[in-house]
Amino acid sequence: MKKLLLSAVGLLTLGLAVPAAAADLAPRPYTKAPPPVVAAAYDWSGFYIGANGGWGSSHKCWDFTTPTGAFLFSEGCHDATGGVAGGQVGYRWQASAFVFGLEAQGDWADLRGSNVSLFIPVFTNNSKVDAFGLFTGQVGYAFNNALLYLKGGAAVTSDRFNVTTTVGNILSGTTGDQTRWGGAVGAGIEFGFAPNWSAALEYDHLFMQDKLTTFATVPASPFIFGTDNIRQDVDLVTVRVNYRFGGPVVARY
Repeated sequence: MKKLLLSAVGLLTLGLAVPAAAADLAPRPYTKAPPPVVAAAYDWSGFYIGANGGWGSSHKCWDFTTPTGAFLFSEGCHDATGGVAGGQVGYRWQASAFVFGLEAQGDWADLRGSNVSLFIPVFTNNSKVDAFGLFTGQVGYAFNNALLYLKGGAAVTSDRFNVTTTVGNILSGTTGDQTRWGGAVGAGIEFGFAPNWSAALEYDHLFMQDKLTTFATVPASPFIFGTDNIRQDVDLVTVRVNYRFGGPVVARY
């Protein structure tokens, strides 16, 4: 009985001591929840300026006509190919993942080509594109720092056409410099590789339509030239580098 009484007293004492010890423990520290993760997203909005360079091909077909444009004979076709280099300036604004823009581009070009006339084989028809310009609108879709876009608008080319003898390459007829207006469509893919910097690969097709071209006889040439209807299209592949003004990265939750 005495042992049982001592055991009961010991259990009671231990039960009273545990709450007291728990009361002496320091409260658990409060830890603030971490802030939500903020994803950095590329923003394509802003003015930009850049440079471009690449390759071009101008396809031309010549038809000998009357001065009023009535078809007489086909003289054949040729491609005038070579390098292009220039610059562009524009503005883009982004709404969600869609990107819209306006751009003006001007390039020096050296696209040259020729073919022997099917009408009079003693003559060779020559052409050269010296320069071109594009004035286009853009619409694209952004995958963060990658942008796929389409473009379309107006195009202008600076052309020169002349006729030389097939043997001896003697200049016999020329148009001088000629400006031609048409339309342009294109597509490209652009990557933002550093703050404010991006690089793109772009393809453009220029529809320069038909144009009556009157050739002037070169002095001392024994030949008299008339009028050709010359059809022209231009294909361009260029690499572009742009610098955009303004911050390219924004925070999105």
